[in-house]
Amino acid sequence: MEQTSIAVGLDIGTTKIVAMVGRENEYGKMEILGIGKSKSLGVHRGVVNNITQTIQSIQQAITDAETSSGIKIEDVVVGIAGQHIRSLQHSDYITRSDSDEVIDVADIDNLCNQVHKLVMLPGEEIIHVLPQDFKVDGQAEIKEPIGMYGGRLEANFHVVVGQVASIKNIGRCVKSAGLELSGITLEPLASANAVLSQEEKEAGVALIDIGGGTTDLAIFKDGIIRHTAVIPFGGNVITEDIKEGCSIIEKQAELLKIKFGSAWPGENKDNEIVSIPGLRGRDPKEITLKNLSKIIHARVVEIIEQVYLEIKNYGHEEQKKKLIAGIVLTGGGAQLQHLKQLVEYITGMDTRIGYPNEHLAGDSDSETTSPLYATAVGLVMNSLESKARAIRIAKPEEKGPQEGEQTPDDGASGNDGGETGNLPTKPDKPRSSIFDTWAEKFKQFLDNAE
Repeated sequence: MEQTSIAVGLDIGTTKIVAMVGRENEYGKMEILGIGKSKSLGVHRGVVNNITQTIQSIQQAITDAETSSGIKIEDVVVGIAGQHIRSLQHSDYITRSDSDEVIDVADIDNLCNQVHKLVMLPGEEIIHVLPQDFKVDGQAEIKEPIGMYGGRLEANFHVVVGQVASIKNIGRCVKSAGLELSGITLEPLASANAVLSQEEKEAGVALIDIGGGTTDLAIFKDGIIRHTAVIPFGGNVITEDIKEGCSIIEKQAELLKIKFGSAWPGENKDNEIVSIPGLRGRDPKEITLKNLSKIIHARVVEIIEQVYLEIKNYGHEEQKKKLIAGIVLTGGGAQLQHLKQLVEYITGMDTRIGYPNEHLAGDSDSETTSPLYATAVGLVMNSLESKARAIRIAKPEEKGPQEGEQTPDDGASGNDGGETGNLPTKPDKPRSSIFDTWAEKFKQFLDNAE
């Protein structure tokens, strides 16, 4: 089987590490060949705090994925999230030396590179620079300035910033687990790719990915990402509250949450009781489901209100920024009963649960289409797209153009981490190329650090 047509996504989460192997089938859908899952032991709120344990967890997930797919895994695309991620809005401009030349990709690259020079807080680095809209010589609201004439090119940017040390630690874990790092993607962006449709992104939608340690938010409008945020609370704090409130051990609290938990206390009657075995011969504990859902409700409301505050900060109450498609919930925490109703009640916005099945082949089993795997599916999709771009660049070169003949793809398609030899490296979309360049620099740093 051709290795280039296969991609592996590695989702390093707080509660679980998932390695997913996938390829594109003949219908353009993603087919999952194998999946490996292990308990995440060295990660807290999306940040690695124990390198050795994280490496072991990654190796276990990779081994499981290799066994179930029958494919040797060599390189992975990794998702980054965690409480250290923040985003900001920034405007910048360049004055072009020759306004008689049309604006091309190089000008947009120059503008994006200028944003990369922004002075950050100590220990922080810019991860993504995402152009929102452009201005050419004062003419506003331009989506695509390439091919236009103008002397001054200006743009509004959405800049995603993260802690350098945290990102390097993830890279180090992947390297030490014997894997190549083929790319890095922000996890909310990966989840969005997996569960949102293009129509939703156009209409305006907020994706809430409730993980174990963090809750990620990504807001789209007019097909462009407008706002991202990482809230340092997730499903684990709910489990912790149940553990404290009911005086039981963590394993039992997690089971209670999954099997009987509800975000809406009114659903349970007072006489509904669940019995939990006592420790080492002690009497079993009896817990009313009403009390259980009251504990869950209090914490979930707190998480949703924080997310809603971020949505308000984006300015969704303004007519132009209205999120017509409402909210999409995904991640493991989205499986909590009656969560959809509670989110609708608090925010007053239309809500649905996001399953990553839109881009998956029809015969995918129900386990892989669970919201739990949204990020992993998104990472594999991103990797497959990057590889397809690299192949599109390579094809014209293989034919060997005649002297003086131009290659049809010259100056198009994004750079997939510099693995295409001496091929043209002009990207078709500056958005991906800037990040790919950063990922390439990061890979070089890791290689030198050994």
